[in-house]
Amino acid sequence: MQTTEIFSSQLPVGETLSIKRSRFTPKEGYHDNLKRISIVSGIHGDELEGQYAIYLLTRWLSENPDAIIGIVDIYPAVNALGIDSITRGFPLYDVDLNRTFPGGKHEFFPGKLVHALTEDIKGSDIAIDIHSSNIFLREIPQIRINKAFLNDTLPLAKALNCDFIWIHDAVTVLEATFSHTLNLMGTKTIVVEMGVGMRLTKAYGKQLLVGMLNLMRQEGIIKSDETFDIRDPFTSEVGEVFYLNASTSGLFVASLEHCAVIQKGDEIGNIVDPLTGATLDTVYAPSSGILFTLRAYPVVYEGSLLARIFGENDAKN
Repeated sequence: MQTTEIFSSQLPVGETLSIKRSRFTPKEGYHDNLKRISIVSGIHGDELEGQYAIYLLTRWLSENPDAIIGIVDIYPAVNALGIDSITRGFPLYDVDLNRTFPGGKHEFFPGKLVHALTEDIKGSDIAIDIHSSNIFLREIPQIRINKAFLNDTLPLAKALNCDFIWIHDAVTVLEATFSHTLNLMGTKTIVVEMGVGMRLTKAYGKQLLVGMLNLMRQEGIIKSDETFDIRDPFTSEVGEVFYLNASTSGLFVASLEHCAVIQKGDEIGNIVDPLTGATLDTVYAPSSGILFTLRAYPVVYEGSLLARIFGENDAKN
């Protein structure tokens, strides 16, 4: 393994911001036609699930150097300042790094950082961008794909051992994201979302590790005789995503476990008032399906997202 600093800048407080990459290559060296995968996490400073999955991958690669037949580049903490300060965006500038790509050499500080990352990853065959949810919501391991790049990325997504593939229509704001930028540059890029902000879900990290190893073996980046038990994901092409929002403010108390298989009309949870002891609203499932998003932080206000269900096309909200 070789560690390289891809970006460095002096900070006003007399410290240095340093963004680093770890590279794994075959023991016999490498040449230009080897396949290369880049794995990124920590673009949002409050998302730590990816760092655990990357730790597991780094440990596996270190313990199995003979298995490496391609190039594996790992960027575990892109928004290092955000991670240090437990901040989702880039501190001081109050910007979302995942809305500033591709950046530029002469842009403001966050733009310079993402430019350095983009230039370093450019030329990779595949990239994986690992995210968590925020502190409010818990997500099952899922892949989010821009419909514009579906043909290139869907076969890769199905190898990643996630439970759900959510295919989005292209929207303008996504053009400034890491995944959209790299896809336009010719790197097949997949976004993974799982868990909850500021936490580690060990089971999800291990699940994604198996998926990354399976994908890398499929693409000729590692060789392994190990049998990987891969989940068959359901995709949003064959159903509909239903959003459940709070009708009033209060404390949301879930009635079901996250990732539950539910029936139309099942009770999802209640919004209650601790002051009066009243139940202000009961939330019911508008469709049979999978409860793939569930509120993790219980305090809600009118309009707060409580859950998302992947269900039947003909169901009505």
